[in-house]
Amino acid sequence: MILLEINNRVVEETLTVKIKNAQAGLKNESIDITVADFDGVLYHISNLNGDKSKIRTSISLKFYKQLQEHGADELLKREYGPHLVQPETGYNVSILLDLENIPADWQVFVKKLGLLKRNCFASVFEKYFDFQERGEGKHKRAVIHYRDDETLYVEAKSDRVTVVFSTRFRDEDDVVIGKVFMQELKEGLRASHTAPPVLFSHKEPPLELQNTDARVDNNVGYVTFVLFPRHTSRSTRDNTINLIHMFRHYLHYHIKCSKAYIHSRMRAKTSDFLKVLNRARPENKSTDKKTMSGRTFIRRD
Repeated sequence: MILLEINNRVVEETLTVKIKNAQAGLKNESIDITVADFDGVLYHISNLNGDKSKIRTSISLKFYKQLQEHGADELLKREYGPHLVQPETGYNVSILLDLENIPADWQVFVKKLGLLKRNCFASVFEKYFDFQERGEGKHKRAVIHYRDDETLYVEAKSDRVTVVFSTRFRDEDDVVIGKVFMQELKEGLRASHTAPPVLFSHKEPPLELQNTDARVDNNVGYVTFVLFPRHTSRSTRDNTINLIHMFRHYLHYHIKCSKAYIHSRMRAKTSDFLKVLNRARPENKSTDKKTMSGRTFIRRD
């Protein structure tokens, strides 16, 4: 199965081109690009106050205030340091790149900019991973409404961290394919001794969300990951965050791929059936007759 990239390639490639052009001594050009990402997230790459040598990368997340409650601002200061500037109007975070003072490790810096959305999400996971590491399991559950009708729940206990995604299936077909996909995923993970247990429930929320405002709906599914210390330790947590924060998109991407594959197979099979029918069609026998000289006449009884 295909793993979606956790970085925004458009942001990385755009900034890389700008830096290489500046290093080559080319004239700086103005830039104004808006890039869409998952969950309604928007990036805006533009010049600060019209200065073509100052490139500002901003990100807008509808749920950023909820992430701030779990230390998003502190994590971004740790990752981007002095490059953080006053957020652009309409955006939550802005980071400045000065083409006249390019960092020596600019490739690493550009990679971090491509991971800006991931780093915003990472704050809530790191917080609850730390709770579990310290054996603190009595903290309030984190609730992140990352989409208008979909929610992420994170809860820490002394021996595990539970992550629950609520996701909405737009079509009835998506529910069927989603169930099959999750069953196959569960079976595949059983063969791995390091993968976390995965649970899937349809319509009804899992026991962890009983007596909450979690939705009960025919088109709602809940995916639960149980992360143990081997997944939340300092040496592995970055990879865990990379994979788990993209799970919702991973699931729906493969549902769409499955539907596209089924449709292509149906079209191919229909084409084969039409060929069989065309070959089975009886030929019309002509009543025209020909003489020895090649002339044609119609026999009339």
